[in-house]
Amino acid sequence: MLKYTIIIAVYNRIGEVKELLESAEKLDFEREKFEFLFVDDGSIDDFREFIENYKSVSGLQTRAIYQENMGPGEARNNGMRNAGGEYFIFVDSDCMFPPQWLRTIDSDVEKNGYEAFGGPDTCHESFSPLLKAITYSMTSKLGTGGTRGQKKSVGKFYPRSFNMGIHRKVFEDIGGMNKLRHGQDMDFSQRIYDAGYHVGLITDAFVYHKRRTSLSKFYRQIFNWGVARINLANAHPSMLKPVHLLPAMVVLGLILLLVFTIFFPTPGKFLWVLTAIGYFLITLWAIAESLIRYKNIKAALLSPVTLNIQVFAYGLGLLKALWQTKVLGRKEAEGFVKNYYSKKNLESR
Repeated sequence: MLKYTIIIAVYNRIGEVKELLESAEKLDFEREKFEFLFVDDGSIDDFREFIENYKSVSGLQTRAIYQENMGPGEARNNGMRNAGGEYFIFVDSDCMFPPQWLRTIDSDVEKNGYEAFGGPDTCHESFSPLLKAITYSMTSKLGTGGTRGQKKSVGKFYPRSFNMGIHRKVFEDIGGMNKLRHGQDMDFSQRIYDAGYHVGLITDAFVYHKRRTSLSKFYRQIFNWGVARINLANAHPSMLKPVHLLPAMVVLGLILLLVFTIFFPTPGKFLWVLTAIGYFLITLWAIAESLIRYKNIKAALLSPVTLNIQVFAYGLGLLKALWQTKVLGRKEAEGFVKNYYSKKNLESR
């Protein structure tokens, strides 16, 4: 039996798949121990022709299966049902690998006996300033509190589908990912914890993650994550912590301050000055930290922009989900839905 099956859900991302495979050819790990299993979720580009004619220069084992467009969760479930490995590793199609990635995973799994695990994501030096800025806001303590793979974080580590692995027995025991529109991987991780499996963070097993390629796509993605947090909390109350409410509190705080200023101009203006000073200091912090990390002035100047989009998008998404579930009584909140995982939207995942 193969040791690892790397499962990649694909939907109209042929360009990214080519970059992923280019980096995979350089993986420093025995080729007979792992395979790449692509699950095509109803793509309408040339992926099928490309992957069926792909000739690895380093002996990679690659194969693909195909399904109608059902979203990434069901694609990953289909991948697990058809995987040949002892362990399943999920990676997003917009990721690339450093050469040591799989060997690092294997070493930690053998040493610690992990039954589920995950690693962080970061950006490659070749990425654009915008992608570096998005990576900064997504991985910094200011942006996410270090919850996406840092040893010290404000919350519990949940392996996520851009870089997440499980033993085959986990799938056989608890089943696959559910049908949540967003946050299937977080729900899956919580169910793994609840089942008592040994879960580990492998900090050195990072992937290069391209994420969204424009500010508007980034906004939609983060907004939907805010929505997903409430859906996750409805299923697992422990997954909603005070820290998750902070972006929504920022949004509500600014709205209340605006209303307060209308009725009480003098103290309101003073509070706006204090707010502006705090905002200025946070902006300087983000620019400096990003500049030190990436040594790119454009990325540094864009980092406060992406950080603000992240905070407001997440906060607004969370507030919308609370309104839909607590006020309107819906069982599941919805964010951006139209064409988000459909064949009409070539941006997709």
